[in-house]
Amino acid sequence: MRIITSLDELHINEPSAVAVGKFDGIHIGHKKIIDEILAAKNDGLLSVIFTFDPAPEIFFGFQDATELMTKQEKRDHFEKAGIDVLIEYPMNPVTAALDPEVFVREYISKRMNASLVVAGSDLSFGARGKGDFNLLNALKSELGYETLRIEKIRMDGDIVSSTRIRSLVQEGRMEEAARLLGRPYSFKGLIRHGKQLGRTIGIPTANIIPEEGKILPPYGVYHARCILDGSEVMAGISNIGKKPTVKDDMAVNIETYLFDWDKDIYGCGLEVELLHFERPERKFGSVEELKAAMHADIEKLRAKSYTSL
Repeated sequence: MRIITSLDELHINEPSAVAVGKFDGIHIGHKKIIDEILAAKNDGLLSVIFTFDPAPEIFFGFQDATELMTKQEKRDHFEKAGIDVLIEYPMNPVTAALDPEVFVREYISKRMNASLVVAGSDLSFGARGKGDFNLLNALKSELGYETLRIEKIRMDGDIVSSTRIRSLVQEGRMEEAARLLGRPYSFKGLIRHGKQLGRTIGIPTANIIPEEGKILPPYGVYHARCILDGSEVMAGISNIGKKPTVKDDMAVNIETYLFDWDKDIYGCGLEVELLHFERPERKFGSVEELKAAMHADIEKLRAKSYTSL
């Protein structure tokens, strides 16, 4: 997959199918858009994702800088899906103020060589977000491209959106978030050495640091599905938080006990998918109390049947 991060690089020679959007979280609504440009590859069109870096809401200060997916996670997801070109349009005072019609003519038509433009029904772009589907449609005959407008998906009576998923994750409603995302919410990292407390109390854990800028769910204990080095899948129990019983600092860690697993995996890549929020993080009176609570959590969650593992 070719990744374009500057306007100087933005030149596509082959006819393309372009999907325009923010793609925060890449949820089931985004998947419909992505599927359309992938299908257009059968017609000889290059599949192109056009997104913004950072998202307009973050650039203009309407939203904090945390997102459902990191930039690298988005890149990995698009590449795995089979996207040919990913454009990360650099947001700055000049690009944000670009006239919407100039954007369509210069970038979508000329530089991206678009034969098909696909986007959600709430599409907005250009100065003050004035560009929309009406503008795309008004120019399509002159510029020689087709448009495809994807309507919003509703689930349980409400629109599927990144904003809704953000709220679900922040509230610890992981099952609902997974339904809207089309997959469990997860964290990735390299397994690092901790203080070995888990091993000394008979509960060794794999520790990773949450990716910077990624939305955190409530601190506490989760049932997890874990993927080791991108291939081996196993069940586990994860604690997200600051370990208040044994340390007092500001660092957030994800500690995961892998059921029936005791191999040396330091330095390996681990993805932790959060399936269910079991309980909030607590500060115990002693390490022995912590150990007893951890064993109780493990036995409770081990007994549950998660057939998706």
